[in-house]
Amino acid sequence: MIHREGYGIVLGALIAVVVLSWGFNSLHDIYLLKIVTTLALWVVFFLILQFFRNPKRGAPGQELNEVIAPADGKVVVIEETDEGEFLKDRRIQISIFMSPLNVHVNRNPIAGIVKYAKYHKGKYLVAWHPKSSKENERTTVVIENKFGPILFRQIAGAVARRIKFYVNEGDEVRQGEEMGFIKFGSRVDVFLPLDAEILVSADQKTRGGETVLARLK
Repeated sequence: MIHREGYGIVLGALIAVVVLSWGFNSLHDIYLLKIVTTLALWVVFFLILQFFRNPKRGAPGQELNEVIAPADGKVVVIEETDEGEFLKDRRIQISIFMSPLNVHVNRNPIAGIVKYAKYHKGKYLVAWHPKSSKENERTTVVIENKFGPILFRQIAGAVARRIKFYVNEGDEVRQGEEMGFIKFGSRVDVFLPLDAEILVSADQKTRGGETVLARLK
């Protein structure tokens, strides 16, 4: 299944591959060169197709006290930090880096009410840069239920330059539901209470909508 954010890009890429293949093959008579070029163009197309895939996912238990991964990728940061935009307190930050090969659909880490949703223009530092969480193009979303608020950020990287999010303040959302999409490599930060039970480790791979990051107390 292709994500709606990719419809135009996938169609444009398909047309480009067909036109370029036809044009190149009509200009050259070397059979091997034609085959190699055509295969290379179709490989690029299928990589784009894979980037915009949108697999069905389900939250493991729909438990209000469980925080699930909002994205596919690898855990690159687990550390205490100050969250100064909305919560304004000390938190445990878990950062998930998404490579261009990962699914780039983002999902709600908990069920609850959206208390805050804001888009920020910014720079395009590499996604693992320490300042990218505060200086890059990003969105900040806060969802709250009876266990308290959880803040998470979609962060653009050096290649990703278009963030989409589909939630608004006041929305009631379900855990694991799609909330946004980031194009071409990026990162998501989740800010948890200091007493949360962390269930992942550094370098662990995550599956958005399925991997449990932590349990809230």
